[in-house]
Formats: sequence, structure tokens, C-alpha cells
Amino acid sequence: MALLTPLFAFLYHLPQVYKWLLKPYYVASLFMSIAFLMVRKTPGICEHLSTQREDGNSCDFDWREVEILMFLSAIVMMKNRRAITVEQHVGNIILFSKVANVILFFRLDIRMGLLYLTLCIVFLMTCKPPLYMGPEYIKYFSDKTIDEELEKDSRVTWVVEFFANWSPECQSFASIYADLSLKYNCAGLKFGKMDVGRYGEVSKKFKVSTSPLSKQLPSLVLFQGGKEVMRRPQVDKKGRAVSWSFTEENIIREFNLNELYQKSKKLSKGKAEKFPPVPEEEEVEPESEPKEEESETKKDK
Repeated sequence: MALLTPLFAFLYHLPQVYKWLLKPYYVASLFMSIAFLMVRKTPGICEHLSTQREDGNSCDFDWREVEILMFLSAIVMMKNRRAITVEQHVGNIILFSKVANVILFFRLDIRMGLLYLTLCIVFLMTCKPPLYMGPEYIKYFSDKTIDEELEKDSRVTWVVEFFANWSPECQSFASIYADLSLKYNCAGLKFGKMDVGRYGEVSKKFKVSTSPLSKQLPSLVLFQGGKEVMRRPQVDKKGRAVSWSFTEENIIREFNLNELYQKSKKLSKGKAEKFPPVPEEEEVEPESEPKEEESETKKDK
């Protein structure tokens, strides 16, 4: 059953996956992920490779290579148990396939291993995964305008995502956050994004660590009256992020979005509304308020 569930999910989203795979980034990643397989199985090349098979067939995997590939499959299945979106599933497969290719090429020939590793580094430095470009109703802040926007109207509730473009988790979360903005944005409930990968001083001000090991990207923070009310993931006293799954259902429940939306959409300029209750946070330190600039964009596919 553990194998069937991701398989059915993949088949269900196959049309969407097909679109991604046609993008240059994913086409290149796919070829790099199966590079060792192509080298080992291509006639005219595989005959010149070394092998540990007893029958001397250098065009087939030896027992150690099969062992490495099985270990890779186990790791991918474990990682994908916590994956939320299809992008994360595909990203995990590509990432660990490249890791396995590095090991297999180094084991086969150190020169081939160095060449493949160099290609991976160059690819990582020059090619970025395509960003989400679908419809959304989100304001993008800068370090100059975030405080101003959050404090401009005390009746407006803000849900702000602190993200970095280089973070795979943020890239995967982009479509989920965009869908939430389309469903819940109204006069009294707005959605914003702050690129803390670009504005380091803002990340310090809001205590959002941009370290790849911090597990704080993305961070969702709810502001009411310009003040932070809650955030996910929470951060413990040692500054470590408490594990939390960024699914649409979790966000709607934890941030009480349905009730916030019902009360906030009635907001009019002449009449102040009382904020709906939000679940209290346990030991989450209030964050200082930011300054931000926004570019309100509603993109149509």
C-alpha cells in the first residue's frame, strides 16, 4: 500500500507532471538523473566499462550497483512520505537520483565521477527551477514597505509568507499559497510575501532564519493590527523550528481562515470590525514589525 499510494497520486497528476517535464530545467534534470543508466545500457559504450559481474557482461548492473539503486529507492520513499505536492515528489526523485549517479560514476571510474560531479555543480549554479507563474492575489513586500503596509489599516489582517527563491520547500509551497490567496483574499484579509533571501535585515528583524538547515523556510505569520499573532512553523526556545506540514488543510485550520474570511470580507472603510479569535500560541516570541513595499499582482494564466 505504501507503494501504491504515491503511484496513484502520480498517475492522477500525470498531465501536470507532463507539463513540468517539458520545461528545459526538468528535461535537463531528467537526463542527468538517468545518466548512469544510459551509459551502462548504451551499446558501443557499455562494452568498454568495467564490471564485477561473474558473467563479465558490462552492459548490465552488477550486484553492488543494484544494491545502491535499491537503497536510493528506499530513501526516496521515506522522503516522499512527507512530501505535500507533486513538485516535491518529483524533486526528491531527481535529487536522490543525482546523488546515486555521483556514487555510481565514482565507483565505476573516478574520472567519470569527477566529470559528472562538475556537471551537477555547474547545473546547480546556472539553472534554477521555474517559479510559479499562475494566478494569485498576493502583495510582494520589500524592506522599505512591509512595516508601512502592515500598520496602514489596523482593521486588516495579513497572512505573510517569508520565503527565499532558492528554497525547494518555498518553490513547492508557492502554488498552495497562491490558491489560498485566491480563495480567501478580501478587504479585511490580505496575503503578502517577503523575500528574506533577498532582504537579510528583514529576516533578522522577524527572526526567520534563512539557513538551509533551519527548517524555517517558508514561514507563515499572521498579523492583526500590525502585530504578530501567530506563526508556523513555531520556533522553540533554542531557535529550532518545530516540524509542521504546509498543507492547505493545516493552514486553513491553524490560521482559522474560514472564520477570518467571513468576518473580514464585511470590512468597510467607515466601520471597524472586531478581529475574530485566533488560536493562542504557546511560547512564541512576538516579532518586530517589518517595512515593506508591495506590488499587488493578480496574474492570469
